[in-house]
Parts: sequence; C-alpha cells; structure tokens
Amino acid sequence: MDFDPVTLARIQFAFTVSFHIIFPSFTIGLSAFIAVLELLWLKTGREVFHRLARYWTKIFAVSFAMGVVSGIVLSYQFGTNWSRFAEVAGSVIAPLIGFEVLTAFFLEATFLGIMLFGWNRVPAWLHVLATCVVAFGTFMSAFWILSANSWMQTPAGFEMRDGVAYPLDWLEIIFNPSFLHRLPHMLLAAYLTTSLVVLAVGARYLLAGRFQEEAKVMVVMAIGMLAIVAPIQAYVGDAHGLNTAKYQPAKIAAIEAHWDGSKPAPLVLFAWPDAKAEKNLYEISIPGGASLMITHSLTGLFPGLKDFPPQDRPPVIGPFFGFRAMVGVGVVMILFGWVGAFLLWRRKVFETRWYLWPASLAWPLGFIAILSGWIVTEQGRQPWVIQGILRTADAVSPVIGWSVAVTLVLFIIVYSIVFATGLYFMNRLIVKGPGGTLIEPPRKERPTRPLAAAHGEGQITPGE
Repeated sequence: MDFDPVTLARIQFAFTVSFHIIFPSFTIGLSAFIAVLELLWLKTGREVFHRLARYWTKIFAVSFAMGVVSGIVLSYQFGTNWSRFAEVAGSVIAPLIGFEVLTAFFLEATFLGIMLFGWNRVPAWLHVLATCVVAFGTFMSAFWILSANSWMQTPAGFEMRDGVAYPLDWLEIIFNPSFLHRLPHMLLAAYLTTSLVVLAVGARYLLAGRFQEEAKVMVVMAIGMLAIVAPIQAYVGDAHGLNTAKYQPAKIAAIEAHWDGSKPAPLVLFAWPDAKAEKNLYEISIPGGASLMITHSLTGLFPGLKDFPPQDRPPVIGPFFGFRAMVGVGVVMILFGWVGAFLLWRRKVFETRWYLWPASLAWPLGFIAILSGWIVTEQGRQPWVIQGILRTADAVSPVIGWSVAVTLVLFIIVYSIVFATGLYFMNRLIVKGPGGTLIEPPRKERPTRPLAAAHGEGQITPGE
C-alpha cells in the first residue's frame, strides 16, 4: 500500500488540532464566565454565585487539563512532520509561540492553583483576582496563537532571504491584516460556545426539578449572552469575510462555490460542488446574493475559482459546507437568545418546556460551529501553508508515509481514550450538580448575614 506522507501528515495535524481546539475554546469562555460569577459573588454576597463558581471551576479544571495534554502533541509535529515549515517560518512563528508561553501559560500556571484550591484558604478578593488573571491568561493565549495563525493566512512584516522568512517589523507581524478580524471572531465564538453549554445545563436542571436557584441563574446569564453577543458575532463574521475577500479571494470563491468571476455570484444555499466539471450540481441559490454580500451590489463581481490556476485552488467541499454549518449554527444561537429573552420578558422561560427541552440538547452546537469555522479557515488556505509563500506539499518533513500512518492510528486511539475519559468526568460533575463535593477540599459554611437571610440569600439549596 502506498502511504502519501503529505496527505497523512495533513490528516494527522488536522485530527490533533481539531481535537485540541475544542478545549481551549471552551476554557476561554468558561474562565470568563467563572470570573463574572465570582465578581458578582464578591459584590452581592449571594451564595448562589459562589456555589456556581465552585461548580464550574471543577469542569474548567478537567477541560483545561485535556487542552494542555492534547496541545503538547501539536508543537512536536512542527519538528517531526513539518520541519521544512519550521525552517522557513521558525524565525517568525517560534517567537510568537514563545510570547504565548511567557505571557499566557506562565500566568495561568501561577494563578491556576489559587483558583482551583484556594477556596476559603485565601481571602475572597485574592481568589477573585486569581480567577480574573486566569481568564486574562486564556485571552492572551488566544491572542498569540491567533496572531501566528493569522500571519500564516496574511503574512506581513517580514522579508525572504534564501528561502527563509526573517522578521522586519514585529508590530506588522503581530497585527497582520487579518488578525484584528480573526481574534474577536474566535473570542466571541468561545463565549457563545460556553453560553450554550451553560444554557443546556441550566435547562437540564430546570426540566429535572433540581438545583432550581442555580439553574435559573445559569439560564438567565446564558440567554443574556446569546441575545447580545450572537448578533454581534454575525456583524464581526461579515467584516471578517470582507477582509478575506480582499486578501484571500480564492478562499471566498471556494466558500461561495463561485466558479465564473465574469458573472454576478448567486448566494448558493445548497449544491454539490464538482471540482472536475467546474460547476455546482443540484444548486439551489438566490441570484446575486453572494455579490451583494461581498461587493454590496447585486451586479458586483469578484474572482471565481476559474480565475485561479487549478494548482492554486483550494478544495471546495470543506469550505463550502463548513461555512454553511457555521452560519446555520449562528442563526440558531440568535434564535435561542432572542426567543429566550422574549420569554424572560414575559416571565415564562423557566416553565416553557418547548424552549427548555431543545436548549438542554444544544450544548454541542458551539463546538460544531468552531470546528466548521476552522475547516473553512484551514482548507480554504490550501494549497498554501503560508499564503503565497510556502506550499503545504513543500513544508513536510522527509518522513516515511507508513511511520506517519502508525502514529496517526496511535493518536486516534489515545485521543479517543482521553476524550471519553474527559467527557465522563465532566458529565459526572454535571449529574452531581452544584451541590457536589468532587475534587474540592472540605470547607466551612460561610455565616449567613442577617440582611442576606432577610432576602432569602445564603440558604442551602436542595442539592447540598
């Protein structure tokens, strides 16, 4: 059997990075959510915020650990499978990854212990500060990783000497043309993903009649985030698309399955793109729709796939369907937010089962949108690993195909075990609920303040 090392190396990296991105995207949003809960607890003294913060911190710990474990492999692959990429881009990419370690990972590692085990061992303000610092650390991690990825999409601030990229202007490298669009788009996706998970857990408790006080807080906060942030994400995504049309027109042509750039592009709702025949099969489209979105004119023109040599065209299937999956999930997020906000305004959301039931099943949607978005981003850049500079086929190490195949199989086995174990423990924590005591040290109950007791605060819920 002939093992193509380029194809196998791409599959291996795609598998590991797709697995890994699930956990950082969740921890970015979850750390921010926990920080907000602790700030509310510090300001109001309501024990429900304290209980929820401790509860979600346990789930955060599991997700954070899985993200660290799955991310270690990625850095090794630069040397094992992609040594030519490391040789060409190492002078730019390596410092950016180093900045992430210095400004994000060290920051998280320093304060993570206080966040996880400092309950009632340090003053409340210090614990809240540690949680906020960890949340800031996850933001900084996203900042540097997305800067590096954006530079690969829209390289700037460098010069090529003897086939090697040398940095000239670090501000141009860090804040390359697509970075300020890609960063907010990814951060908002992480916040929305976490909001759907929080909404699903709260809805599950409401339907089961458990942890009612905590469930109501989760549902209200999640709906508020979805109702406000999901429409903002639609605007940010549109701006990101226009930026992509400017700097990566072939990617936009693949996303829209647009072949003939001499004609206005329809908005293709569904089709099966046929790359060999250079046309779409079974197409259902809106005339001029894509032209309107990209050029703001129904008769506007933008490059089609036929305007690029066949060897410079990205694959069409992945970007085309990935983009539609991402947009479809975005529409569902907006609906969850706006319908939930309407029910909150009518004071009926906690009893409306036709809303709570689908909400309790909605937790995977954010992860699906993130994975779909990364398929669009990475496949749409092909055949380049660094846009216009280094082709993917030229970035691979001189490795034997079967060795990559063996490690790929091992990765699939190990990652499946890690994923199943992580999901098991997170689901166990969710089933146990905010009143559980898994992986946390015993604590003395805070004395109930007279004012809080008068308002029904600081009382123990049925789950404790």
